[in-house]
Amino acid sequence: MTTVPPPEHPDEEPGEGLSITDDQWEAFQRDAADEGGRNAPKEPSARARMVTRRLREQDTAGEPAAGGARRRWWRRRPPEPQPWTPPGWRTGPAWQEMNGTRARRRRAVSVVAVLAAVAVAVVAVRPSLVTDHVPGFDTASGASPSPLPPETARPSASPAGADSFKIPNRAHPFRGSPALNWADGADAVVLPPAKATAGLSKDDVARALRRVKTFLVAAELDPDVLRGAQPDKALSLLDPKDPSRLSELRRYLRDPARHSDPLSVFSRFDPHEVVPAGDVVKVRGRMTFADAGQGQLRVRADYSFVYPLVKAGADGGDDDVVARTVVRRVLTFSVADPHRWQVTPGKLWLEDWDAEFYNDECGVDDGYLHPAFPYGRPSGTQPSGEPVNPYDRSQPLRESSAAEASAGPDTVECGTTTGT
Repeated sequence: MTTVPPPEHPDEEPGEGLSITDDQWEAFQRDAADEGGRNAPKEPSARARMVTRRLREQDTAGEPAAGGARRRWWRRRPPEPQPWTPPGWRTGPAWQEMNGTRARRRRAVSVVAVLAAVAVAVVAVRPSLVTDHVPGFDTASGASPSPLPPETARPSASPAGADSFKIPNRAHPFRGSPALNWADGADAVVLPPAKATAGLSKDDVARALRRVKTFLVAAELDPDVLRGAQPDKALSLLDPKDPSRLSELRRYLRDPARHSDPLSVFSRFDPHEVVPAGDVVKVRGRMTFADAGQGQLRVRADYSFVYPLVKAGADGGDDDVVARTVVRRVLTFSVADPHRWQVTPGKLWLEDWDAEFYNDECGVDDGYLHPAFPYGRPSGTQPSGEPVNPYDRSQPLRESSAAEASAGPDTVECGTTTGT
C-alpha cells in the first residue's frame, strides 16, 4: 500500500500516512466487520486535515504570540524660559514587531537552561572565573563592585546597556544594571570646590552649592516624595521673591496635566501602584557653577537617578520582580548678590529645567511616573524611533527640533530604550 495521497485529496502531503502490508490491511477489515463496523476506520474531513496541517506547521515554524516587552522614553519641554521627558521604555522594537517571538524563545529555553546549569556548576567550583573579571569586586568579602569615582566631566563614551538576562528582584534591585557601581543617593552628589565668583565670597558660593544639593535630595531622593507626597522641603528652598515660579510649581502639583506636570522637576510614583524596592537610589552626575554676570552665580546640576520599584502590595514570588525607572535631569539655579538684587538670602531661583524619563508609560499625565514591569504588557502611546541607552551620559539632552517647538512649549515624545 502506498502513502502517496490520491488525486481527490491533494491537500495531504506524501509521508503523512503509515505503510502496512496487504495481509495486515485485510485482517484489520475483517476485525472491523465482525464488530459491526464500529471500529472501522473513518477518513478525516478536509477541514480536519487542514487544521492538523496548520498545527503541525505552527509547531515547526513558531506561532505568533501576544506579549513581548517594550520600554518607553519620554521627553518634556516646560514653557519658556524653562526647558524638559522617555526610552522606554522599553527596549526593543515596537509592540507589533515583538509578536512572533515567544515560540522561538520557548524552544530555546531548554538549551539555555542546560548551558546555565553547566555554567552554575563551573562557577560554584571556581567562582574566581567570574569575580576576577568584575572591576572592583572583592573576592574575599564577596562585596558588590566598588563605586565609580565622582563624575567631574562629561563621559567620553556610552556605557553598556542593561543586561536583560539578569532579572532584578527585591534582594538585588540593580542586578544587570550599569548603575550597580554608581554611588548611592545623596553621597553621589559631590560638590565642586568652591571659589569666589560673581561678587560672592568663597563661603557664599559653598553655601549656594550646598543648597542646590539639598534641593536635589528633597526633590529626587526623599522617600516620602518618591511615594507621592508633596515636595514641601524642596519648595521651601525656592525664593518667595520669585512668586511666579513657586505658584507655577504648586499649580503643577495641584492640577497635573501635559503642559503642567510636576514630573518636570520632582520624581514621584503612585503609592497605590508601586513602591521603592529598598532604600537605595543609584545616582550619577555632576554639578558646575559659573559667573552669570551682573552679580549672579549660575549653578547647573546634571544627574541621572535610577529608581528600583516593586508593585504595591507585593508579597513574594513573581510580585517581587523589580522594574527600574531612570530619570536624567538638568536643573539650572541662580544665586544673586543680595547687595545688588532684591533676593532672599539663602534661597534659590530655579531658572529652567530639562529631563528625560526611561521606562515610564507614555501619554499618562497624572503627576506620577508609571514604570512597566518585565513580562507586563505596556499601555499608553506607542513608542517609536531608534532605541536610546538610558545610562548614556556622554551626550547632552537632545534639543527640540523646530517641528517639536511649533507643537507647543511643552514637547512630549515617546521613544524606545535599550533597557533599564
